[in-house]
Amino acid sequence: MRRTLFEEEHDLFRESFRSFLRQHAVPKRDEWLARGIVDRDFWSAMGQNGFLGIAIPTEHGGGGVEDFRFNMVLVEEPLRLWLSGIGITYQEDMTLPYLLKYGSEEQKARWLPQVASGERILAVAMTEPCAGSDLQSMQTTALPKGDDWLLNGSKIFISNGVNADLVVVAAQTEPGSGAKGITLFAVERGMAGFERGRKLEKIGRRAQDTAELFFDDVLVPAENVIGEVGKGFSYLMESLPQERLAIAVAAAAEIDAAIELASDYARERKAFGKPIAKFQNTRFLLADLAAQQAAVRALVDRCAQERLRGELTANDAAAVKLYATERQLHIVDRCLQVHGGYGYMLEYPIAQLYTDARVQTIYGGTSEVMKEIVARSLGI
Repeated sequence: MRRTLFEEEHDLFRESFRSFLRQHAVPKRDEWLARGIVDRDFWSAMGQNGFLGIAIPTEHGGGGVEDFRFNMVLVEEPLRLWLSGIGITYQEDMTLPYLLKYGSEEQKARWLPQVASGERILAVAMTEPCAGSDLQSMQTTALPKGDDWLLNGSKIFISNGVNADLVVVAAQTEPGSGAKGITLFAVERGMAGFERGRKLEKIGRRAQDTAELFFDDVLVPAENVIGEVGKGFSYLMESLPQERLAIAVAAAAEIDAAIELASDYARERKAFGKPIAKFQNTRFLLADLAAQQAAVRALVDRCAQERLRGELTANDAAAVKLYATERQLHIVDRCLQVHGGYGYMLEYPIAQLYTDARVQTIYGGTSEVMKEIVARSLGI
């Protein structure tokens, strides 16, 4: 299905980014997978070539363009090159918007130039060991100490957690008050009491550094409060639709990659004297998957258009994440089946796509939570 979402400037950006990845990322793909982390030099190269902070104002070193289509390119192209776990979207779609929307002018001037240059990597810390999708139950606290705040608690499953230089941390400033007491803080590398725990070993997205974070009497200055005290939960709810749409964009891109791999393999692999693509079972399977692929793509691109107009609702974001990621699990599984035993071998890209896909229905809000949001929109 021909896509009509992008314009010439996005196509040129895509070509440039794809060329950049082939030069700076593809040769290091296996190394990053083995080490479980992407080199910081890669982030610096991204910044130097203008691929970071496109939405950051030009006065702070960014591109000065608020256009989600550029973010989509940054999500899609690495996945099409089987680059697992490059954490660009965790910065550009899931953390940076908090600084752009709610940060003060002083904060923007202090932090954003280094984000755009790739010197400062971002992460957001919401999830806790005992509070996953239920953000109102978070136990991390930030209590006043003079004009500043004393932060205590822990976070888990934090993408970019090892590399991050600035972490947007959600904490309770009025313990026991649920959503009304959540505030966002910018915690910077080197602050006393801020420690990183294990770099977590995952079944997929293995090049993505994912970590535990610990806060032991971290003194966070008042000037590092993002937005207003007590407004953190509403900020999270306002920003989560873009995060969920970005996850759906990734799902659509990985579906594309999986079907391409399965189709190529089916044309080459022979059984009983002919390519398996000539068997009706294989042909009908791939035809069915292609129809599902088109449905996912149409929904994702339609929601991207809504995002461009500033009209993407929380309900629609939940629906697109739910549908795209659940279809991704099914489609990638079927594409692996086409590969037979070879699909189970990690040396084949389809195996990586299979393990990478599994987290998609979990992070950014589980499928069960997405269903609850959509059900509420139906009045049930």
